[in-house]
Parts: sequence; C-alpha cells; structure tokens
Amino acid sequence: MNKVYCIGELLIDFVAERQGNDLSKADNFTKKAGGAPANVACAVSKLGGDSAFIGCVGEDPFGTFLLQVLKDHGVDISTAQRCSTFTTLAFVSLAEDGERDFVFSRGADKKLTYNPAIAEGFAGNLVHFGAATSFLGGSLEAAYSSYLKDAEEHGAFISFDPNFRQDLWGEKEAEFIQKCTPFIARSHLCKFSMDEALLLSGKDGLSEACEYFHQLGTQIITVTLGAEGTLLSTPIMNLNVPSVKVSPVDTTGAGDAFIGCLLYQIASLRDPYAVLEDGNALLRMVEMANKAGAITTTQYGAISALPEKGEVF
Repeated sequence: MNKVYCIGELLIDFVAERQGNDLSKADNFTKKAGGAPANVACAVSKLGGDSAFIGCVGEDPFGTFLLQVLKDHGVDISTAQRCSTFTTLAFVSLAEDGERDFVFSRGADKKLTYNPAIAEGFAGNLVHFGAATSFLGGSLEAAYSSYLKDAEEHGAFISFDPNFRQDLWGEKEAEFIQKCTPFIARSHLCKFSMDEALLLSGKDGLSEACEYFHQLGTQIITVTLGAEGTLLSTPIMNLNVPSVKVSPVDTTGAGDAFIGCLLYQIASLRDPYAVLEDGNALLRMVEMANKAGAITTTQYGAISALPEKGEVF
C-alpha cells in the first residue's frame, strides 16, 4: 500500500445542526474535527489505507483535540506542526437538505512552514493538495508551492482539489484562478465541483472545461455533481458515473470522502501511475468513490461520517 500525504488545514467545525442554513439564527453548536485535507487523510485511513497529514494547528486544547482525532483514525501525524497561533475555526449551519452556511476564523493553518525533509517520503507515493486556505497567504502558501515542486521532482502521483469558498475569496476570483492553474497543470488527478470547473476554466460547459484542463496538463478529471453522479474525463473518455441514491442530512465532507476513496484505491495499486492507462479500472474506482461520498452525507459531521471499508467495498 502506497502512502497518501494530505497537505493543508485541520480545523474545528462548530456545527449548528437542524437550525437552518442561516448562522445568524443559530445558538447551539457541536464541535467537530474538519478541514478538507484532514478529512481526506481520514477517509484514506478509515478505508484501510496509509495516510499522513501535513498541516499546522495551535498549541491549545482545540489543536490537541484535532491531532488526537487524526491519530485515533490511523493518520500519521508525525509531519504535523503546532504553533502559538490559535487553531483555525469554522462555524457551519445546515439546512434540511444538507446545504451549508460558513463563517471562517482563520488561525494556525496559515503558519505551516516548509520542511524539506518530508519530501523524501513522497517518492513512489501520492501527494494530495486540497486546502481551501492554501492560497490565502501566510507561510502555508509558500509551503504548498514548495511541496508541489517536491512531489513533482520525486515522481509522486499528484492530486489537486481547489476547494473554492466564495466567502473566503469574495471578489478575488481572478487571483484564485491564477494560483490554482499551476496545480491543475502539474497534477495527475484533479477533483472539481461543477461551479469550480466552470470558474477555473472560464468555459460555459463541462465538456469544454475538461478539454481546457487536459490541455493544461492534468490527465484525470472528476467533476462531482451531487445526486447526479460524477463526470469522469480522461484523454480517451468522457462519461457520467451515476451516484448512489441516499437521503442527505449533511453534505459536509462528501467531496473529501469521494477523493479520499479514489486516492485509497489508486494507492492500493502496485504502481499508482497504472490507473492512467486503465480506463475500466478507473471507472470502477469512481463508482466506489461515489458510494463513499453518498454514504458520508447520511450522517452529521465530516470525519465521523466517513465510511469504513466494509460499507463501501
């Protein structure tokens, strides 16, 4: 089993459950572990894979809690860091259909510093870039780019999920696009939502968007479409892979469960690059990843809702 390194934020989600998607009306919150890269690391490990988290939390009770959650779920936290800045927080309110309203209070995640010693472990393994906060400045942004270069130089299989958040970027969409483009171009696998695919490509349709991304350099594109399944595009095929019908209560972490399950399956291959040449195997992997994502929406929270191997395979 190859290792999956996940780089980016680990944070506290304070979830206002069953109170609608208007945070101004919420008054009771439940503490949950979150952060897209951390969710992906846990998704991999809960399925029986080998994962590591590279990110920073505060030297406070929240940071201690978060690292313990990752450790309890089998994630290697030896590459994680701590600092004096408070742990990053997100406040999340949920509507009845599982959709969300977010408010971020950014803290320690931006303080991640580059550690060149980690790069040696990338050789022959997988490196996933999926931080929503990765391009917002701080030493995290510089470390993110350095690790991309390291992953490329060490021959790692590279995965990228932009995790765009409108409330983080506001009117700076052009800057976000510009910063994402090198990662799309240098990744073997990219995962987008439909809105992200259209935003980052500047195209009006998904077929045109995928063609643009392939021209940039990425070989495998997955566009998650919720209940409509996932659009899978490679240089030799473009098709929609149906999802599993469920009654969602919380969509938090569904995309992370999807990409985590997909990366787990690729990491299970003797040679991760083999998936680039086997369309049938890739199609089966996306079917399983769709199932993992759907299962996650049937429970509250992100990490706690991620499925075990027996639920998916």
